[in-house]
Amino acid sequence: MGFSKLSLALLLGLALMSDYTLAQDSPADFVNAHNVARAQVGVPPLAWDDTIVGFARDYANQHVDDCQLVHSSGAGKYGENLAGSTGDLNGTNAVEMWVSERENYDYNSDSCVGGECRHYTQVVWRDSVRLGCAKVRCNNGGTFIGCNYDPPGNFLGQKPY
Repeated sequence: MGFSKLSLALLLGLALMSDYTLAQDSPADFVNAHNVARAQVGVPPLAWDDTIVGFARDYANQHVDDCQLVHSSGAGKYGENLAGSTGDLNGTNAVEMWVSERENYDYNSDSCVGGECRHYTQVVWRDSVRLGCAKVRCNNGGTFIGCNYDPPGNFLGQKPY
């Protein structure tokens, strides 16, 4: 009986740890997902910034009731990418969704071809050096994720890298 209790305790501990490690919502998860994409195009890495996190968190919390992906009025101060889901969405997957728009970006013409690409260009915008992201679970069970970038990117007539 003692062995069973110990086994159960170990399994429970492993299950709790795996939930934590698989969540992919830590600052390192957000930063790493961004920096993998940035390294692919030779752009310096982003650094996590707690001030920007505060802005992103405040804005995300405003959408707990509606989960609407509407850009903040602070988008002039910071670049901004938003992602949402009707269920759970983790930060790594949100960044991967933005990066998947790479296939729609034509560097030579600096334009989107065949679909959205401006989330991707913000991820890899060379002049952006600081990042802050936040995730909230909405009252309807959905997820709202926002990442903000300083300085902002996506200026018309300027290539991201």
